[in-house]
Amino acid sequence: MDRRTFLASGGLAAATSLLPTAASAAAADADDDAPPRRIDFFSDGLGLDPREYAARLQATVAQADFLPDNYSRGGVIARLEARFARLLGKPAAMFVATGTLANHLAVRRLAGDERRVLVQAESHLYNDSGDGAQALSGLNLVPLAPGQATLRLEEVQSWVERSSGGRVRNDVGVISIESPVRRRDHAMVEFAEFERISRYARAQGIRVHLDGARLFALPLHSGQPVQAWAALADTVYVSLWKHFNGASGAILAGSDEFIDGLYHERRMFGGALPAAWPQVALVEQYVDRFQDDYARAWQVADGLIERLQASGRFRARRLPDGTCRFFLSVTGIAPDALAERLRRHDILLPGPRPDTGEFALQVNPTLLRSDAARLAQQFLEALAG
Repeated sequence: MDRRTFLASGGLAAATSLLPTAASAAAADADDDAPPRRIDFFSDGLGLDPREYAARLQATVAQADFLPDNYSRGGVIARLEARFARLLGKPAAMFVATGTLANHLAVRRLAGDERRVLVQAESHLYNDSGDGAQALSGLNLVPLAPGQATLRLEEVQSWVERSSGGRVRNDVGVISIESPVRRRDHAMVEFAEFERISRYARAQGIRVHLDGARLFALPLHSGQPVQAWAALADTVYVSLWKHFNGASGAILAGSDEFIDGLYHERRMFGGALPAAWPQVALVEQYVDRFQDDYARAWQVADGLIERLQASGRFRARRLPDGTCRFFLSVTGIAPDALAERLRRHDILLPGPRPDTGEFALQVNPTLLRSDAARLAQQFLEALAG
């Protein structure tokens, strides 16, 4: 079925039923600049609801140069693979339906016969994949640095020596590092420590994988460009929906040798979508602008924080190694009540944390739909009802 037949038959509406949505978000015009100007402190991107996504998808596929894929190969998929390979400084890249599968395929192929894999104890690969690497690929994940974002070289060395010098030799094949680390509130790994680990690993013949789902947020906070982070690893995964407003999808990049034929393993794990284009058709229009939009969004967030703290009713904090998140607490009103009042003004806050009452607010390009002064005024007005 080609894309025009798909759209005419109602397939577009069916596809959008699978999209992530912001609870109670008002439907909006396809134009980013048109009302309502929803500010979404949940999302990594624009937090598009199904109607918004469908409208943008319709406009995108109507362009003369748009080409669909066939079983996740060719067309827009091939174009995205080539584009992200260049952006990441890698020779080749492959589309994968999910980040979970991208990480799995990476460590599986990198490990080969050396099936011990060192991971952060807080990483997605270790915590949120249902022991898939162990159950499906026979890998032995060794969790290090519990409670921390940064894995230290000394701990890596200790495990490498222990693995190679045991009564039964069991060499480490891969070190997998996630940055930023979602379970540590998107704290980033220390770049200098990652460099040390990368140099050591290469000297030992150990491969390195970077789970960089939110990699494109790191340059603003680390001072290091995307390619510098990616260069420290043999393979790197980047999410297509977190920053770039796809419905789902990921890119896995590495050497030509690594990527060559990997689509067969993707298919083996059920990851060759017959039509992947509805998931990623929007991505190209947001890739080049994200880092600039994100930096400007933080300018708005910094202005908002300054104004709210000056009122004496709010307190904000950021993690020393933080990236896309800040924390906000309020006095004199129940946090849930504040969130409900702001929702009436199309400002969406996640629920407050039960232990602290703080809101963990995600900074993203929706902040560019307003400005710091107006946002602060809306927060302060919400205190009064």
